[in-house]
Amino acid sequence: MKFSVRSSDLQKALSKTVSVVPTRSTLPILENLLFDIHANTLKITATDLEISVSVSLEVQGGQNGTIAIPAKKIFDTVRALPDTNIVFTIDTESNKVKMKTDNGEYTLTGESSEEFPAIPEFKGETEIPFDVPVLQRLIGTTLFAVSADELRPAMMGVLFQFSKGQVRTVATDGHRLVRVVHSNIPAVKITKDIIIPAKALSLLDKVAAGASTKVLITGTHVMFRFDGTSLISRLIEEKYPNYESVIPQDNEKRLVVNKHEMLQSVRRVSLYSNSTTHQIRFSVAKDEIRVTAEDQDFGSEAKEKVSCDYNDDEIEIGFNSGYVVDVLSHLEADEVEFRMSSPNRAAVISPAAPREGEDVLMLIMPVRLNN
Repeated sequence: MKFSVRSSDLQKALSKTVSVVPTRSTLPILENLLFDIHANTLKITATDLEISVSVSLEVQGGQNGTIAIPAKKIFDTVRALPDTNIVFTIDTESNKVKMKTDNGEYTLTGESSEEFPAIPEFKGETEIPFDVPVLQRLIGTTLFAVSADELRPAMMGVLFQFSKGQVRTVATDGHRLVRVVHSNIPAVKITKDIIIPAKALSLLDKVAAGASTKVLITGTHVMFRFDGTSLISRLIEEKYPNYESVIPQDNEKRLVVNKHEMLQSVRRVSLYSNSTTHQIRFSVAKDEIRVTAEDQDFGSEAKEKVSCDYNDDEIEIGFNSGYVVDVLSHLEADEVEFRMSSPNRAAVISPAAPREGEDVLMLIMPVRLNN
C-alpha cells in the first residue's frame, strides 16, 4: 500500500475527521482513522459509533489497500509539517506506516482495518438537495437551545420536520424554545420527522463544504453528503414533545425594539444580577423598557432605559438574563418583536422584519419576580 500527497491537502482532510475521534474509548480501534486507497483516491473515515465522517481526496501513485492509523499521532505530525509532499509506504502485514518527506522520515504502527467498525450504507434512499447556507442557518439558529439533560434524550437533538416544500427545525430545553420554518424548498417532497443529535449538527457545521448538500434518511440514520465529504449520524429514536402546545397564541402585547441596543443593555445590567438566578426585570411602559437587576446578597443593583415601540398596558416580567442574551444573539435582525401577555406566560420573540420564505420564532419562559 503506497501513495503520496501534499501535507496541506492531507491536513485539511484530517481536520474534518479527527474531531469525531473519541479521546478515550472502551474500543481502542475508535482512536484510529481508517485510510482506504482505491484508484488514486484516499478515503479517510472516523467514527465514534454514533457519528461517522468520511473525506475523500486525490493522491498520486496509489496502491490499493486499507489500514487504521492512530488519529492523534498522524494529525499532530502532518499539522507540524510545512507544505511539502509526503510519501506513505504501508506494510499491511506488520501494519507499519512510513511517512517520508524531503527532510524527514516518520514511522508508526497502525492496526488492521478489519477491526474498524462498518459504516452504515445508504442505498436507494431518497435524496433531498439542500443549500448549505440555508442548512447552516437552520442549525445556527436552533442549536443553542438544545437540552443537555440525558433524562430527556429527545430534547438533546434538533427536530427536523420535512413536509412538502418546506423544512421546520425545533429545539428546546424546557426554558426556551426555537422554531424555524423554511419554506420554498421545492426539492422536499417527503413528509418525515427526525431528531438529529446536537453533537452531529455541531460537527456538520465544521465539515460543510460547497454550495449544496444532499440529505439521505433511513429509519435509524441520516447522511449529509457534500463534495468529497460525508457525515452520517445515528438518529435519536424518541418521540419529540408536543412543542406547539407551549407556544402561546394570545400574546397581544407587542413591543418592537432595536436588537443591538437591547442586547447590550441586558448584558450590562445582568452583571449586577444574582449569580444563582441571573434574574433581570423588564418594566415595560409606553415606548420604554426599564431593564433592572439586583443582587441583595452583595448590595448591588443596575437599571437602564431602552427606547422601544410599545403602546399597550404596562407590564413587569422577569427572565433569566442568560436566556435573553442567547435568544437575541441568535436572531438575525436589526429590530426584534416581543409578544407578551402576562408575567407568568412565555414571551415570544421574533424578527420584526422576517426574511422572505423564513419564519423564526423564539420563546422564553419567565421567572417569578422577587418583589
